[in-house]
Amino acid sequence: MRISDRISGVFLALLGAAAFWGGSRLPPVPGQQVGPSAFPMVVGSGLMIVGILIALHIGRSFEEQAEAELAKHRQPDPEAEAFQRSRRWFPFLPPALMVVYYFLSERVGFVPVAAVMIAILAFALNAKRRLILPVAVLGALGIHLVFVKLLRVPLPPGPLPMPW
Repeated sequence: MRISDRISGVFLALLGAAAFWGGSRLPPVPGQQVGPSAFPMVVGSGLMIVGILIALHIGRSFEEQAEAELAKHRQPDPEAEAFQRSRRWFPFLPPALMVVYYFLSERVGFVPVAAVMIAILAFALNAKRRLILPVAVLGALGIHLVFVKLLRVPLPPGPLPMPW
């Protein structure tokens, strides 16, 4: 089943308008210039703009030209086809990892669970094996630091809380 660009564009624009409206109703935080309403309003504005552009078919000619150019140079690649066949389960992996995070994060803590999630996703996307562990650990620590210190969002500490 294919959905027309008009329908999906209008849906995105309406979703963006709802996000913008919902964000605008959030109360400001006293003493701060940027409150909790900023992020949903920025995302809502972006969704509205992109939705309108999709509904009006703006940029469609670029897409058609790129597809025609790609079709001219495309040759069958058995390795790429085998990779795609072996990764048919991949769309289910991120939601499954989020369910695992929901059940384990309070007991184990954010950093270990996030590091394992990043490692699993990197492995599934065929990252270089020697980089998976450092990227997973540093990524989890970096995300934790940004959320806890910069955004002031409390994350589950687990049995070993972070020193910051």
